[in-house]
Amino acid sequence: MIWSPKCVKSLQGKGDPMGQRMTARTLAARLRMNFEAAGARVVEPPYLQPAETLLDLYGEDIRARAYVTIDALRGEQMLRPDFTVPVVQMHMSDGAEPARYTYAGEVFRRQEQDEDRANEYLQVGYEVFDRADPASADAEVFALIALQLRDMPVRAATGDIGILMAAVQGLNTTDLRKSALMRHIWRPRRFRALLDQFSGRSVMPESRKKLLSTEGVLTGQMPAIGKRRPGEVDARVDALRQDAAQPPIAENELLALEALMAVRETIPYASEQMRDIAVDLPAITPALDRLEARTAAMKARGINVDALDFEASYGRTSMEYYDGFVFGFYADARPDLPVIASGGRYDALTRHLGSGAEIPAVGGVLRPDLMVRLEGTTS
Repeated sequence: MIWSPKCVKSLQGKGDPMGQRMTARTLAARLRMNFEAAGARVVEPPYLQPAETLLDLYGEDIRARAYVTIDALRGEQMLRPDFTVPVVQMHMSDGAEPARYTYAGEVFRRQEQDEDRANEYLQVGYEVFDRADPASADAEVFALIALQLRDMPVRAATGDIGILMAAVQGLNTTDLRKSALMRHIWRPRRFRALLDQFSGRSVMPESRKKLLSTEGVLTGQMPAIGKRRPGEVDARVDALRQDAAQPPIAENELLALEALMAVRETIPYASEQMRDIAVDLPAITPALDRLEARTAAMKARGINVDALDFEASYGRTSMEYYDGFVFGFYADARPDLPVIASGGRYDALTRHLGSGAEIPAVGGVLRPDLMVRLEGTTS
């Protein structure tokens, strides 16, 4: 039996913080039961996780807000900022295929900019590792998360980081430039600055012009500053010189990429727009085929895809391990609340943590504390 969030009203406390906290915990337990009923196995990753590997896998925002400590025996450790990475590590170590997992527990993130945001809160999640039909798995996760929120005033947003990645990889420019753009997909301002630089739209600073015009190597011409060795500095300058000699990104490709990033429509219209853009960015065609397969799978699960929003730039400020389908659920009437639920596909993460092995994977998480607050203001 799938439990409905309407029951939150009968579980809410009397307005005291502890009553609300217990309500969120009760809701978290019931949500996890729903995911168990859908075929998931319960897992409980430790609170403390090895920091060295994990910090490189999270987005810039999460890395900056991680709680990190030193253990004399285990080295640098961190309080888990989410569950996905530990679950992937566990699965790639000894998990069977296919697999579905669920969990419920606290995650921890420092809040140095906004003291009103919680630095410890509950997450309940559902993760799918299945190579048989990725489009169907995407639809499964989205539909199951949406089911838990079906009685709540939330709006769904979807996107696909894989389409933008494919567009960048398909640009007719150097591998060095494409690599730089790929690194900064999740940092829109830096990404924009690089596009302007590589297309010739921005003017090179005089300091860089002077640096690149210097003949020979720089070793011995200036004092060493920072931790980079002189050879590393010379190699970097040489790479910049080679890049400066390259032709700019073609105007038609740049305009097509800008049009792609601006796509924001319901899925059918967004798909149509991106098919037109693919004339100038043909590398995105396979990713658009995957989008259409996912859309068909969602429709088969009863999702009204004709009214479902799609933003080509959605997810660019979330976890950096996402590399395909991404989604989130928002309470437009409560702009003070963070995203109520979110998730996405992270195939490359399994390869990174699997020592060469990989498996298509997708998952989503819910915030039961936010669900309680939202239900409490609309009941």
